[in-house]
Amino acid sequence: MKTISYATWTSPLGPMLIAASGDGLIGAWFDGQRHFAGSDPAWTHDAEQSLLRDAQRQLQAYFDGRLQRFELALDPVGTLFQRAVWRAIAAVPYGEVITYAELARAAGAEGSARAAGAATGRNPLSIIVPCHRIVGARGALTGYAGGLARKRALLDLEQVRQARIAA
Repeated sequence: MKTISYATWTSPLGPMLIAASGDGLIGAWFDGQRHFAGSDPAWTHDAEQSLLRDAQRQLQAYFDGRLQRFELALDPVGTLFQRAVWRAIAAVPYGEVITYAELARAAGAEGSARAAGAATGRNPLSIIVPCHRIVGARGALTGYAGGLARKRALLDLEQVRQARIAA
């Protein structure tokens, strides 16, 4: 069993819990985020852990508009399919969006938009693996475990071309 350290951080969009194993970040969750039951009692609070501090610095730089791509070791827990979807999400450039169907294709599962959407909803690395950049058919803002208001705020922060997003 891996040792997990965590810290809390107050983002411009609300409190977050950030957790890491010795191999990388396992999660960055908004307070009240769907599919996150909270920290495990076996986890250790360690606000000084270097990876957690680095994640907080990079997240702040992202919100300040000084960072477009995170450079952090990642160690999310998920199925092979979920991890393939999360890798495909991580490849979506800053300021752009793709649909769930495009995401499924990029993850090697063409025709599996719903499954890709379910895997997206379970992404444990909010913002860092930018699932807010995934939209529904015809650009509809659908699904975001951290809440649609946060998804809209993140897309606005990145000044995503509005032509790709339905109002």
